[in-house]
Amino acid sequence: MVERTVSSAIKHRRSIRIFQKTKLDDEKVKGCIYNATLAPNSSNLQLWEFIHVTDSSYLKKLSKACLNQNAASTASQLVVIVVRKDLWNKRAKQNVQFLKNQFKNHPKKHKRIKTGLKYYTKIIPALYFDFLGIFGSIKYIIFQVIGLFTPIIRQVSNSNMRIVAHKSAGLAAQNFMISMAAIDYDTCPMEGFDSLMVKKTLGLPRGAEINMIISCGLRDEKGIYGTQFRIPFDKVYKYI
Repeated sequence: MVERTVSSAIKHRRSIRIFQKTKLDDEKVKGCIYNATLAPNSSNLQLWEFIHVTDSSYLKKLSKACLNQNAASTASQLVVIVVRKDLWNKRAKQNVQFLKNQFKNHPKKHKRIKTGLKYYTKIIPALYFDFLGIFGSIKYIIFQVIGLFTPIIRQVSNSNMRIVAHKSAGLAAQNFMISMAAIDYDTCPMEGFDSLMVKKTLGLPRGAEINMIISCGLRDEKGIYGTQFRIPFDKVYKYI
């Protein structure tokens, strides 16, 4: 099967609410999840995990957690996009090790790699480290004061960094859905679910957060609820 072009896949993708009772190829879906990991993300920390659910018992439990909406109850598979902001320190260290290995192989890039090491050992901890929200509030005040004299990143509170991690996970989710559309597999991103029930079902740690759950399958003819509506392009596009 020839994959669709990017533009064709984007136009083909719709949020499907009812799926056929047809099984998907696990390896093909896994390949699309791999494509999700190639998405751009903040500081390359990759604060995400992807849980590929095919077991019928887990599908049933997660369908209940998704309020038994049709997109979940008729799905052949589910992919849970998990945000792992709690892993920032581990992922920063992995980036540091990668850069050190790069230095061994490319000694001429010493200055660039040195800058990268400083970023992951100094700046990332300053942005992500927090304790009971106290340091996040202090950082916020400090950065606002500095911003009175020079341009600076102002969104540095704990809640701001959560948003950053969720934005990155959203980019990965889009990579996944477009990859699925390219091979004529269908999806529906869901935000309506009991996140605590989902975490308990999957045995996720306290620090994990559910970004979205994506149902997967082949579209039923009744699965598209209506003609796609979009705000006119000239109302959302500005050229300067």
